[in-house]
Amino acid sequence: MKNKKIHSDFIIQAIDATKIYNAKTPIEFYALDNVSINIKEGEMVAVIGQSGSGKTTLLNCLSGIDKLSSGQIIVDGQDLGKMNDNKKTLYRAENMGFIFQTFNLIPVLNAVENVELPLLMTHVKPKIAREKALQVLKSVGIEDKAKNLPSELSGGQKQRVAIARALVSNPKVIWADEPTGNLDRKNSESVLDLILSLNKEFKTTVVLVTHDQSIAERCERIIHVESGKILDMSS
Repeated sequence: MKNKKIHSDFIIQAIDATKIYNAKTPIEFYALDNVSINIKEGEMVAVIGQSGSGKTTLLNCLSGIDKLSSGQIIVDGQDLGKMNDNKKTLYRAENMGFIFQTFNLIPVLNAVENVELPLLMTHVKPKIAREKALQVLKSVGIEDKAKNLPSELSGGQKQRVAIARALVSNPKVIWADEPTGNLDRKNSESVLDLILSLNKEFKTTVVLVTHDQSIAERCERIIHVESGKILDMSS
């Protein structure tokens, strides 16, 4: 691979990103095939594609959850491929927030405990972590549910807790994988409205994976993925 210039005006860069499963076998599969994209700080970008298109693999590689077979991922000037697993885990905890379709809340922890957990994992003092968690729960409109367990919350409320957890560390990037996939239309619109407003308020870069064109069209830019390749990147 030829060296390509890393641009400081992009917070996220994928450079010739390739992810191969079962490499060098008869069932070799290119989940990502020589993908290059640039995302500016503060952008809200949708990654859209059908099931199996490679959109979630792209998100996982961009965020450092998964490793590339070749190519580079640069986030805020940091080459994720040059980090060992421990450094990458810490970097994600300090600089990234994650929102998942399945909420991924810990069932034995209440809402505020779920939200403060990323701070405690990076050794923030418990009192400060609790104050920040309560503040972020207020910003997403469910401070009154701070003591409720996930089982006592509706789907929309669970996703708001998950959004609060993603925001609590003041991340540079939020990765959202089908964040409205388990919600009805009313709650989907409410959660998407919240993500859009938080993106504008905090200027946090958001990369949102979806298969829903109507959701994608509310973002600033759409990246279409098919068979591990970028079809187009429209505004």
